[in-house]
Amino acid sequence: MEPDKFESLLNESVRIHGHLCPGQVLGVKMSMLGLQRAGIEDPKGSDRKSIIVFVEMDRCATDAVQSVTGCSLGHRTMKFMDYGKMAATYINLKTGRAVRVIAREDARDKAKDMFPDIENKYQAQLEAYKIMSDEELFDIMDVKVMIKPEDMPGRPLKRVQCELCGEFVQDMRDVEREGRSLCRPCAGEGYYLK
Repeated sequence: MEPDKFESLLNESVRIHGHLCPGQVLGVKMSMLGLQRAGIEDPKGSDRKSIIVFVEMDRCATDAVQSVTGCSLGHRTMKFMDYGKMAATYINLKTGRAVRVIAREDARDKAKDMFPDIENKYQAQLEAYKIMSDEELFDIMDVKVMIKPEDMPGRPLKRVQCELCGEFVQDMRDVEREGRSLCRPCAGEGYYLK
C-alpha cells in the first residue's frame, strides 16, 4: 500500500467523519483493498459509475468507506445491509466482479500485543491498524451479488401513490395488499407507528 495515498485518504475520511478512530483506519484500508481487488482504479472519477458498495455496519468505518469510494446512499451507489458486521462488498458493475472484505476479529488482540504500553485499547488499535498488513486485518471473499434493476442508480423505475396515506413510494418499494398499492408503513411493515 502506498503510504502517501493511505495518509491522504485517511485525512479526508477524518475530515468527513469528524475524528480519527480505529474504524476510520479500518474503513480506509478496507476500501483501498476492496477497490483494488474489484478492479476499480478511480472510484471518484472515471470509474464512478462502475461501482456499488454494500456496507454491513452503521459505524465509523462506513463514513470511511464513503469518503474513499465516493459511494453514497443519495447516489444509490452505497447500500446499507443491517448485519452488524465490520464488512463491505465492492462491486465492479462493468465486470461483475464482487469482493467482500471482512475485518478480522483477531486483529484487536494483535493490536494489544503490538502496543502493550498503550493502556487505551482504542488508541492501541488505532496505531496498530495503521501498520498492520491487509492479511492481518482482513479476510477476503469473492462473492456474487445480484442487483435488482430497481436498486440501480438512476431515475426511479416506478413511482406510485399509497392508497391509504397518499404518500408517494419510489423504486418499487410499494406493497400490494388486497388489490391496493400501499407504502410499507400502511401495510404494517413500518419502523414507526401512527
